[in-house]
Amino acid sequence: MEVTRVFDLLDRFHENFPKADALAAKRNNEWVKFSTADYIEFSNYFSYGIMALGFSKGDKIATITNNRPEWNFADMGMAQVGVVHVPVYPTLNPEDYRYILSHAEVKAVLISEKALYTKIKPICDEIGIQLVYTFNPIDGIQNWNEIIKLGKDNEEKYRESLLKIKASINPDDLFTIIYTSGTTGSPKGVMLSHKNLISNFIASSKLQPLDHNHKVLSFLPVCHVYERMITYHYQYKGISIYFAENMGTIAANLVEIKADGFTTVPRLLEKVYDKIVSKGKDLTGFKKHVFFWALKLSHRYEFNRANGWWYELQRSIADKLVYSKWRDALGGNVKVIVSGGSALQPRLARVFWCAGLRIMEGYGLTETSPVIAVSHAYWPNIKFGTVGPILEGVIVKFDEDGEILIKGPNLMLGYYQDPEYTASVIDEDGWFHTGDVGILEDGKFLKITDRKKEIFKLSAGKYIAPQVLENKFKESIFIEQIVVVGENEKFASGLISPNFNHLHYWAMKHKIHFRDNEELITIKDVYNRIEREVEKVNKTLSPHEQIKRFRLVSEEWTPQTGELSPTLKLRRNILYQKYSGLLEEIFGHPHMLKQTSAASGSAPIINLNVNIKDKLMKNLGGIFKADEEEPPKSNE
Repeated sequence: MEVTRVFDLLDRFHENFPKADALAAKRNNEWVKFSTADYIEFSNYFSYGIMALGFSKGDKIATITNNRPEWNFADMGMAQVGVVHVPVYPTLNPEDYRYILSHAEVKAVLISEKALYTKIKPICDEIGIQLVYTFNPIDGIQNWNEIIKLGKDNEEKYRESLLKIKASINPDDLFTIIYTSGTTGSPKGVMLSHKNLISNFIASSKLQPLDHNHKVLSFLPVCHVYERMITYHYQYKGISIYFAENMGTIAANLVEIKADGFTTVPRLLEKVYDKIVSKGKDLTGFKKHVFFWALKLSHRYEFNRANGWWYELQRSIADKLVYSKWRDALGGNVKVIVSGGSALQPRLARVFWCAGLRIMEGYGLTETSPVIAVSHAYWPNIKFGTVGPILEGVIVKFDEDGEILIKGPNLMLGYYQDPEYTASVIDEDGWFHTGDVGILEDGKFLKITDRKKEIFKLSAGKYIAPQVLENKFKESIFIEQIVVVGENEKFASGLISPNFNHLHYWAMKHKIHFRDNEELITIKDVYNRIEREVEKVNKTLSPHEQIKRFRLVSEEWTPQTGELSPTLKLRRNILYQKYSGLLEEIFGHPHMLKQTSAASGSAPIINLNVNIKDKLMKNLGGIFKADEEEPPKSNE
């Protein structure tokens, strides 16, 4: 069956891959499974229910919830009626909720649980949204099952009408509005059509090594375009989707269902790697020697047996003794990991590939539905340090300054109620300006080098690409975040927010006493230890790129405290203002950040709230059976 509207997936899924576990969620210690037939039935009931409530094509309904099968039922149910789905993160601040719900002209909201309901219901009352339902049953509060019951009761009345509405919906019709937040300004409502997402999930599905015999675990926010598109992609392939119970059970869920794959973000893989190293340091004697021999071997991994037979022989031995245990900790069946959101360190990609854990790294934006390029699962269409070949159907070219421009069926319709901003990112010839700078290696592999608006020039005329440098420094287990500064200055410098979890453990190990983080960063031994990490990276950089001076800060940077955007990007203007005193110390005079254009780009492929991110890192970091209460071991 041809899929031209997203809801066409329902019939295709059931006709081609009928199964008892199309979607699943764990409740009361049991996995509750929904068949492909259940999926269709609940989606139809939701359609009939909202029709009975008076909703029609073009109306907006928002969902604010964690991942669950019911989200998918509501998503498809809305799509069949032509109602526009506005998925929103369950971790935003009240101001963002107020803006998004009002700006999108939402008429009803579906919320996951009571605490969130308590937070959002007053906002809904304030802006006149009368229909507010919860997915979890709560006494005295309207539940989403009331919509399902209303649908059942009105099935006969609306069956024919629904068929006519579905037939009237075109591939170019507005399907969803997804709000993204950059580093400045109000959230922008990205309008995506059915065709936008369909073109992306069909093209990417051709590269997917999994099929209808497999199952995946979903734990990244399904309200984001990244996880959302890939859930459609899974359904197109007939892959079963199991939703993680909560952020604290991801490791257990991976093992329980023996997942064949999952999607993630690079920072999580970095933390998992740190935990692997930490676990290795706990070993003794011969086991420790073998562990680090295998780890060192993985850092040299190349595709297509390029290292020769002797390397491959050693690798096969390391696999039996070490790598197989890493795979077992993930359930033993993982065949592919999809990574997006930011650049994955080539070093980590080599480690995971060497261990038999294939990583397909992708790049894109909400505005591009989202994938622009992705590494394939097999050589020769993969190269370390790049995000792979351009996705089928997408056209890419580079502006004079290296900015990546794209056209294709995946390009958004525009920003909701914001034609000016739309015109600022899509030029007269129809090219979307991503705001990212890149190159095409070997005429085939896209490599992202930086954000256009973040590149700056030293007073000597040398250019600095701060994001590239920041990613290098964050490879250190001691550095959680760093902002590289120095525009129009003689040298580059940095503000560092340490990995305090690890730093506390290191301080304890070295009998360093401190009252709090504020005192900790003033201790000379602490400064010297982090200086060693900075110097280690400096040795790999060109002289003008090296961090000549740095200062430590006592705060952890988060979206809640304002230093990071919801997409976990550095809010450079805010950081410059907050630490103006430290910058004046470094440069000897007030330092100003250049003004950035609001039109120069948008959110990256993944928009993961920091609270969710921290839990993910903590829990997936623990899959290697290290003590959850023990901080990571020192690099020393």
